This record gives sequence, C-alpha cells and structure tokens, in this order.
Amino acid sequence: MKGILGLKIGMTQIFDDKGDVIPVTVVQAGPCYVIQKKTKEIDDYNAIQIGFFPKKMHRVNKPLKGHMGKAKRGMFYYLKEIPLTDDEIKNYEVGQEITIDIFGDDEFVDVTGTSKGRGFTGVIKRWNFSGGRSTHGSKFHRTHGSTGMCEQPGRIFKGTKMAGHYGNEKVTVQNLKVVGKIKEKNYLLIKGAVPGPNKSLVIIKESVKKAGVKK
Repeated sequence: MKGILGLKIGMTQIFDDKGDVIPVTVVQAGPCYVIQKKTKEIDDYNAIQIGFFPKKMHRVNKPLKGHMGKAKRGMFYYLKEIPLTDDEIKNYEVGQEITIDIFGDDEFVDVTGTSKGRGFTGVIKRWNFSGGRSTHGSKFHRTHGSTGMCEQPGRIFKGTKMAGHYGNEKVTVQNLKVVGKIKEKNYLLIKGAVPGPNKSLVIIKESVKKAGVKK
C-alpha cells in the first residue's frame, strides 16, 4: 500500500479540458522519509514508519533523536506507519525519500484526517434532527424529545442519539481522485473535500476499494 503524509492547505477549483469546473483540495504532501522499517521476522508485521515536516533539533527529546537519527534525514514533527505486503516492503529502505510521484494522475486514494471539533452540540446540528415547530405556542423547538423507556427496560439504550461532543475524531474519505500535481511545491490536487481544518495533518493512501483503477 502506497502512502504519504501531508498538510491540508485549503480548497480551490480547476478546469478540465472541456472547461468543466473541478473542486479540489490542495494538500502539501511530503517529502517524507523512511525512519524505520518493520518486518514480519522481527516485528510480526510489515510496515514502514515515515517522518514528515522538519523539526528543530533542540525541540526533540533524546529518545526520539536516537530513533530518527538512524535515518540521517533530520528530525520530524509527525511519525506514522504505513502497512505493506511482503513484496512491497522490499522496495523501501531506511532514509529513503517518498514524494508525490508515488501517485499517478487520475489515481484513486483514501484520505484520513481529524475532523473539525465543534464542541458540545445539540441533536439538530449533531444528528440532523428536524426539531419542532417554532410558532403557535410550541415549546418543542431544538430538543431531542423523550428518551425514557418507562418501567421496561427502565433505562436508555446505548447508542441513543443525543446531544454531546461532536467532531474532533478520525475520519477517512474513500475513493477520492488525484486530478493534478504542482511538483515545485509538493502539492497534490485531490478532487472533493478531505476531513480536517486547514494546516491539519492528513494521511493519503492508495485506495483500498479501487487499487490500481484509473478513470
């Protein structure tokens, strides 16, 4: 599985050859570097740990200095693992650079990020409840209504949709298409929206459902 880390820059639009508008999210992806290589023989699974976004040496503690120093590529803010198969792990070595060139034009990808945190919200914003009428003396406007279960079973079922914390959770959007690159700035142009606010970390991986498919 191919993968790279990036920072979400924001959204814009481009035009295709027919003049149609394509909404895209701009992601500054990489360059990333292989910090650690994990194999089944030693770690019971195949994966590479990649580092992204340079960090000043004096801001890194000693254990991380020793860990990242083995790659001789400097220090990094973000470290993430990308799972690989037995054949794929052979293509990577510690210190190797990973750029946006791993993804081809019109290739499908899955993008993972942390959604925007919205704090404590009501059921209308959190679960899209309709709410009650606003006029004629109604006192049922934006509440969730009754949740009681009377004598049997005498409790509220787990998972009942109620007001509460909304957002700030891991979200993956699948089958987004790479429609362009700006190699000078390491920008990937991905059709559609990806989770998270601007300047947040996203993980771009080869699509699970459409691996190798191009349109």
